[in-house]
Amino acid sequence: MKIALSLLSLLPLAFAASLANAAQYYPADALSKVIQGPQRSVANKLRDKYRHPHATLEFFGLKPDMTVVELEPGGGWYTEILAPYLKDHGHLIEAAPPTDSKSQFMRKMAQNYRKKLEDNRSAYGDVKVVPFAAPEQMDLGEPNSADMVLTFRNAHDWKAEGTLKAIFQAAYKVLKPGGVFGVVAHRANPDTDPAVTAKKLHRLPEAYVINLAQEVGFKLDAVSRINANPADPRVMNIHMLPPSRAAARGFAPAVDHVIDSSKAKHGKEMKAFIDGIQPVFDHIGESDRMTLRFVKPKNAGG
Repeated sequence: MKIALSLLSLLPLAFAASLANAAQYYPADALSKVIQGPQRSVANKLRDKYRHPHATLEFFGLKPDMTVVELEPGGGWYTEILAPYLKDHGHLIEAAPPTDSKSQFMRKMAQNYRKKLEDNRSAYGDVKVVPFAAPEQMDLGEPNSADMVLTFRNAHDWKAEGTLKAIFQAAYKVLKPGGVFGVVAHRANPDTDPAVTAKKLHRLPEAYVINLAQEVGFKLDAVSRINANPADPRVMNIHMLPPSRAAARGFAPAVDHVIDSSKAKHGKEMKAFIDGIQPVFDHIGESDRMTLRFVKPKNAGG
């Protein structure tokens, strides 16, 4: 309960941060027009105040004539932006789960994602999809063929599955010398165990991600606080926060990382606590995230 009270003290900071995000300014350029375009769902646009797509993609150096690989696009939040932006002059390659995945959840996601691409072909153009299921399927294209590889909020899953380094190596291989590897990931507190935070909190320490990328061969080019959220204490599972809102959906395992549910005398007490704590997480907003730009050295081989 002490943690819950400490979270309540963060509400003024979270409120101020949300006001600042709501007032962000997008220049009148091609990327801005795509972000504001009708091809994006209303629900996804509502996340812009937390995910800052214009500032993030500008920071990574996205240009309309690039060949870009996006790793595990999920439901296609960034696809709605990348595909129309690259449609006329560039190429978008989506490394998505295969439709014949052993996992029923991943098969469903793969089918839904491909349907999204097909239903929006006029807006997206021809998006190439390559099957991606580490460690068996990680062929992202010809070596030295991509200008940019992007990953958004995936790194913790790959760490938990033991494939993070191999995926970073695959990104390094497909990039041209001088190419950019852009990483957005949920941030854990410094000096925490990445093996633990990846599984329990779905977060990673920033230094760990940087060191691993450098170990693979990347050079850290720049770090941004575009997607930082100082109101997030980084001690809870990220699914407690928007947009997942796990507490409101009664997902007790996520609550276990905030309180010891075994101390609840019975289910009613636990439910009352969950109902009371979700507004705190809602005011915090989406998770604190690192935004890192790596480059493949210009003198690097494949």
